[in-house]
Amino acid sequence: MRDFSHFGGKQLLRITFALGMAFVFCGCGAPTGTVNADDSTASESTADKTPSVKKTTSSTRKPRRYELNMDSSPFNKLNEAEQYVILHKGTEPPGDGGYTLTKDPGTYICKRCNTPLYRAEDKFISHCGWPSFDDEIKDAVKRQRDADGYRIEIVCANCGGHLGHVFHGERLTPKNTRHCVNSISMKFIPEGKELPKPIKNPALKEKEKATSRKPEAAKVEKEEAKPTGK
Repeated sequence: MRDFSHFGGKQLLRITFALGMAFVFCGCGAPTGTVNADDSTASESTADKTPSVKKTTSSTRKPRRYELNMDSSPFNKLNEAEQYVILHKGTEPPGDGGYTLTKDPGTYICKRCNTPLYRAEDKFISHCGWPSFDDEIKDAVKRQRDADGYRIEIVCANCGGHLGHVFHGERLTPKNTRHCVNSISMKFIPEGKELPKPIKNPALKEKEKATSRKPEAAKVEKEEAKPTGK
């Protein structure tokens, strides 16, 4: 041990004070298990500067809003683009593609359920960017008010698939009507080729059964109401 006996009392006191302060500033850290405030700030700053990479898996990736599982549907399977238009009332980009300029004789059927919708003889070139027809096959197309409150939407009367919109008063043909239809909503079957069998909507089947049972029920009820003669 170092000998401090030659120092005076005041000098010895000063030395002791200096050693104590040195211990305080140089030897004391944060207690084990705690975080120094300065260290916390530095850690946060480092985290901000270091970008984190989050792996995206098929289970965590959000599906597109128009993706739909059609496995249980009795209708034809649709890809994403077809689902977007037919099921979610989207609109394909305008242009000369698809069936916009097709003039071949034949029949246009519903892409989803094979129901015949339009005949080629009722098709005309309107230069609007989509296939146009001035008439439809009887009872094949259903009209309803569009969500925008102004236009008239047209859908397949069997499966309810979105086709497009119908407009009147444009004077483009003598019938003064234009069915503006998305190409992707239809499938063209050339003349002479057999049309695929339509896939009947199960809900409509049940409705038809219920309607057909009503006359029979009324007939039975009428027979029961007849006097027996006793």
